Amino acid sequence: MHTVVERELELNLVLSPDRSIPVPARLSYRSADPYAVHISFHVTSDSPVNWTFARELLVEGVFRPSGHGDVRVWPTHTDGRSLVCMALSSPDGEALLEAPASPVAAWLERTLRAVAPGSEPERLALDEALRELLGA
Repeated sequence: MHTVVERELELNLVLSPDRSIPVPARLSYRSADPYAVHISFHVTSDSPVNWTFARELLVEGVFRPSGHGDVRVWPTHTDGRSLVCMALSSPDGEALLEAPASPVAAWLERTLRAVAPGSEPERLALDEALRELLGA
């Protein structure tokens, strides 16, 4: 049986140091894909913008700067609020998003209860997939 852990929340897309706009988003974790987190941003287009990256990167980024390249995550405090910042980069552009730290941390805790760190390989069922692939 596979577990899905989801959370809807509003992030802020930072346009400049003085301006940001709210962006509805869905955080999603599936035990069938135990190393990854998925974030869907519901922007003005007909379909959401989806990002997938390592759960470990987001877990670490709640506490200290983490990642490099396309995805970077770090904690910060602004106006007395604890935030998690996510800098995303792709050939289509770049985005800086701020998320409230508490709901992100609570959602991550739920994912860690669903699949404990270090137990991810057990969820992949690689031996079973290989047997099916090889027809054994």
